[in-house]
Amino acid sequence: METARLISYGFLLGTAGVSILSSKDANCLYTHLTAAVKRGGDSVKKTWTTLKENCEDINVDADDINQKRAQKAREQEIADAKALLAQQDAA
Repeated sequence: METARLISYGFLLGTAGVSILSSKDANCLYTHLTAAVKRGGDSVKKTWTTLKENCEDINVDADDINQKRAQKAREQEIADAKALLAQQDAA
């Protein structure tokens, strides 16, 4: 008998819950929550785009720095080789 009463209470509570969740007020709440989530999503997308653009700029700048360092190192190697050749010619 106790089980039947608990099942009945559960059914009544479930029915009331469905009625509450499908009310106009609940629908309005869902609409506002959905709008807030979409705004948050737009904000995240904007932040992600800005971050991605900044990372691309940093990557390009880093490539430039490495290219200049490699060029400078190559120029130093050539200068060292010329100096060595000049030393050998003088000797």
